[in-house]
Amino acid sequence: MADELSGRTALVTGASSGIGAATARKLATEGANVALSARREERLTELADELEADYGVETLVVTADVRDEEAVESVVADTVDRFGKLDIAVVNAGLGRGSGVDISTEEYRTMMDTNVDGAFFTTRAVIPHLRETTGNLVYVGSFAGKFPRPFNPVYAATKWWLRGYAHSVEAAVGDDGVGVSVVNPTEVRTEFGSEDDRAFEDRFDPGEVTEPEEIADAIVFAAKQTNSTVSELDLYRRDKFSEW
Repeated sequence: MADELSGRTALVTGASSGIGAATARKLATEGANVALSARREERLTELADELEADYGVETLVVTADVRDEEAVESVVADTVDRFGKLDIAVVNAGLGRGSGVDISTEEYRTMMDTNVDGAFFTTRAVIPHLRETTGNLVYVGSFAGKFPRPFNPVYAATKWWLRGYAHSVEAAVGDDGVGVSVVNPTEVRTEFGSEDDRAFEDRFDPGEVTEPEEIADAIVFAAKQTNSTVSELDLYRRDKFSEW
């Protein structure tokens, strides 16, 4: 239903492309005002202009690297200052680097700092505001966080951590009326990929794997819940398990 989220405020991390940008568009189609956060300001500004022109919602561009805890706190504070509240937080920022067990220390640190620390910093900053609105917190997990991933064990470990953390947060804030959900995709046609490998949007043809809009639909479905909560949603391409 159009405008189902009218009057609500959402924050999306990693909003400059892929799942984050698709989620911001889907939230805007539902009437939500959207704070867009990522490192690439030009991309965020272009998206903000699009959302305001196409859907008539209000936006805020707040650039930050989720590895910087002070920057994350500023993003959330700026969002609440601008809109007066926070109803929905989408913890989407994440990345993959390298492959195999013997990745470099730099690749290891980059994934841990972004996928683990970034999720923690964001969660810590948004929870007080979501308590006030009995809002929804949605994490973008991964198939790799539920099943072994020999291609990149460290990336998989960050997503296993994310699921465990998210469900424990869910238990911690449920009495406060905050809904917590995890959405787990398999391969999605986005810019995601290691620095020395092709991005998924280049490796796969349209329709071959999941599209960002499909994940955005699931995220917004979870974000619209009131009272009961979708704890976890798996969106796997239909042939995924045939590889085994």
